[in-house]
Amino acid sequence: MEPVNIIGAGLAGSEAAWQAARSGVPVILHEMRPATGTFAHKTGDCAEMVCSNSFRSDDDVMNAVGQLHWEMRAADGLIMAMADRHRLPAGGALAVDRDAFSQAVTEALRAEPLIEIREGEIGDLPAEGNWIVATGPLTSDRLAGSIRSLTGTEALAFFDAIAPIVHAETIDMSVAWEQSRYDKGETEAERRAYINCPMNRDEYETFIDALLAADKTEFREGETAGYFDGCLPIEVMAERGRETLRHGPMKPVGLTNAHKPDEKAHAVVQLRRDNALGTLYNIVGFQTKMKYGAQTEVFRMIPGLQNASFARLGGIHRNSFLNSPTLLDDRMRMRKHPNLRFAGQVTGVEGYVESAAMGLLAGRMAAAQARGDDLGPPPFTTAMGALVNHITGGAEAKTFQPMNVNFGLFPPLEEMRGGRKGRKDRYPAYTQRAKDDFRAWLATQ
Repeated sequence: MEPVNIIGAGLAGSEAAWQAARSGVPVILHEMRPATGTFAHKTGDCAEMVCSNSFRSDDDVMNAVGQLHWEMRAADGLIMAMADRHRLPAGGALAVDRDAFSQAVTEALRAEPLIEIREGEIGDLPAEGNWIVATGPLTSDRLAGSIRSLTGTEALAFFDAIAPIVHAETIDMSVAWEQSRYDKGETEAERRAYINCPMNRDEYETFIDALLAADKTEFREGETAGYFDGCLPIEVMAERGRETLRHGPMKPVGLTNAHKPDEKAHAVVQLRRDNALGTLYNIVGFQTKMKYGAQTEVFRMIPGLQNASFARLGGIHRNSFLNSPTLLDDRMRMRKHPNLRFAGQVTGVEGYVESAAMGLLAGRMAAAQARGDDLGPPPFTTAMGALVNHITGGAEAKTFQPMNVNFGLFPPLEEMRGGRKGRKDRYPAYTQRAKDDFRAWLATQ
């Protein structure tokens, strides 16, 4: 049987390899790390989480991301299984110990007899065979050039920023306190999953001034700052208005200062646990393109972080993706070169979960092809189906930008049409329909 070849062992490539192998098809998983590294990756492990350690909401009734989690679990996804095994308290979110998670994914793939992991860079797209390209936002320059040559068009790009990580022991807990927003979570650990640093009005205004004045990373020649709105650097948000941050990642709602319960904070900086030991916390929503020296100076202005020691400072990198509506069919194949499938962020989905989900579908589709079958996508009433529909034709090609899964991609329920007040009824109806339709899709395989 012809093997499925996969380029890239990130979240999408790892999930694709797992799904294809579990379908009984041999897989060759090609990964250039650690021989050829990137500035953002620190290890040679599969499915290394570079930016955040969160898979976002795990609510499969009221949230489209949670519904995507549900679908991946229903399809026996490796990424969700390892995330569940190594999850950390994070309120209603699914956060993981990132090192333990990626190590577990790597071990599972190496233990699967139908998967061969080959180290080394693939620089040119093959003209024959059954291939999945899942190289992610840090596709090597050589392979990116091959993709541009083959597609006949320039890939689009935005800049993805990395949030800093703080050593927990250096956070001043006489100023900060532990609490999830609105005390969300079923256990005490979940309800205390975040560390909160309060600011009064003067502290906030001084922080904004410093943020706007700080030295920023320069872009390389030929690059432009086309940011994805879901991952804006904090200084870019601040440039859009002085109140933007306190209505975004620094919003004070749903939090009560344990040290001063009668005093309402003007803004709050939240930190989320980044490892199982609880020794590292990342600053939520604080992606940045400030230079390292400026980051240390500005972030130590945050009350509670005045003596903070940073395990990692923020960074910024180019994130390239295809104009998929013009290039890919609904089997995620290049229309003009159907031996090539694409999966993950390179297709124009945004987020860990979305990327892994596209890998799951690509792996199953490629395995079906290897067996002489054809597998279509799930109905676009499902979270996975809605994403595939968006990137392969549902989006406007002229304005195509990276997209997180959201209920706006789902076909409306006529009986549930209405404004914001209808969400408590509409969203459960969306997710119930998605579950029913996804089960039916799985049953056909």
